[in-house]
Amino acid sequence: MKYRFVILSTLLLSGCQSIGDAQNADIASEAPPVVAKETTRSPDKASETPKKTTPATPTVLSPQKQNDVWQRISMQLSLPVPDNASVRRYRNWYLKYPNHLATVAERATPFLHLIVEKVEARNMPLELALLPVVESSFDQFAYSHGRAAGLWQFVPATGRRFGLEQNWWYDGRRDVVQSTDAALDYLEYLHGMFDGNWLHAIAAYNSGEGRVARAIRRNEQRGKPTDFWHLDLPKETSSYVPKLIALGDVLRHQEQYGLDVPEIPNQPALTLVDPKMQMDLALAANYAGLSVSELQSLNPAYNHWATSPSGPTHLLLPNDNVERFNSELAKNDNQGLRVERYAVKSGDSLSEIAAEYNTTVKVLKRANQLRSSRIRVGQRLMIPVSLKDESQYTLSAPQRLAALQAAERDGHKRTHTVRQGDSFWTIARRYDVDYRQLAKWNGMSPRDTLSIGQKLVVWDKEGDARRIRTITYRIRQGDSLSSIAQRYNVSVAELVKWNQLRQSAYIQPGQKLTLHIDISRSSGS
Repeated sequence: MKYRFVILSTLLLSGCQSIGDAQNADIASEAPPVVAKETTRSPDKASETPKKTTPATPTVLSPQKQNDVWQRISMQLSLPVPDNASVRRYRNWYLKYPNHLATVAERATPFLHLIVEKVEARNMPLELALLPVVESSFDQFAYSHGRAAGLWQFVPATGRRFGLEQNWWYDGRRDVVQSTDAALDYLEYLHGMFDGNWLHAIAAYNSGEGRVARAIRRNEQRGKPTDFWHLDLPKETSSYVPKLIALGDVLRHQEQYGLDVPEIPNQPALTLVDPKMQMDLALAANYAGLSVSELQSLNPAYNHWATSPSGPTHLLLPNDNVERFNSELAKNDNQGLRVERYAVKSGDSLSEIAAEYNTTVKVLKRANQLRSSRIRVGQRLMIPVSLKDESQYTLSAPQRLAALQAAERDGHKRTHTVRQGDSFWTIARRYDVDYRQLAKWNGMSPRDTLSIGQKLVVWDKEGDARRIRTITYRIRQGDSLSSIAQRYNVSVAELVKWNQLRQSAYIQPGQKLTLHIDISRSSGS
């Protein structure tokens, strides 16, 4: 019996060991392979609890690495968005007219990345990169009733104050690079002046620092809050800041508002090149492989057919066209202008020659190393001339004006030749039109100075055309063109034009003249 008990015990112990070995084998087959290495593990810790894995956090691209420059801006907007009626009104406006932002996006495409980088470099609020949307709708040729020009809408005095040159050839207020630097300089100055308050600075950019400073002082004296929202400012300025803030809000929450603003690639589109010489824009366009209008649209500061003879001479070119421009310029021996030789005739003057060749006396004097404007018969002058006819420079100042004046509008079109003593107000009163509208029809501000002989387009209101009558006038003894013009409230130039006369024509009694008069205003009989 003792022997049997020993055998049974042995079998039981053997069975228990076999079960344990089998369980360990099953665990080992399910676990990942482990590389054996020396260890000092405690014999009672046969296995370790496996560590839990943490899901990877999605990578968020920085603003600078976004595909869309609008997204780059919206990720960095920092001005608070108050829930007030003004902001709501302009937010609703942007949402109601999505085509406006589509148009703005198309115009801004070449320039917005450049502006954003300049704002970021100064560590300024990215809302400031949106100011050209509010100021000019990104129209690089915009000109306002207050004589403000360019993307950033500088008036002449403020432009000069911040280094923007303005002359016959060049207007720095429309130079995208120069005006952006000047605008940010001005905004930095205003930010410091108003103790770091960006809303005050932005308001002052619109209406002037003096006006905002006075509004703040008035509120201080009356014990009222001095934040922007409590200031008594002009209607335009009171709308200006909420319009900008609302724009930032709709861009930041496009999906939420169901808005789809066309993307603008978040990468440089243009390169600034400077041949350091006056260049015919048509020649530069040929070198770069662009049309003249494409080049002018990127370089709207140049008023006429060439860059400024005294500088600046730089050009913004699409990145893909820079190498070709540099190569062609070198291949053509750095030729920037075409030059003609002119023999001075009797009666010539530098001013008349300059007008004939669409240039300036200053350019002629420089090209011919003249110290004065005196010239002599037979003298040969070198005259820089445009490569193409002036009409081919479609975005030059004269051609833009011609296109504007030729545009069809409602009413009866008339042409007025400016006379001594004329102003927008007196001309508008004569034709019974609004003086601000009269200036707009002619691409001017009501504050601009008129020149004697200047041609203005006037559009009478609907119904006014019925008062214009064509009559035949028989000249009487003692009549003159000036006395007839005065009697019928027309100009001598109009009489000359209507009757194909010379300005100094001699008229005789019995001669017949054709007149187109406003019978409600004339005093003729």
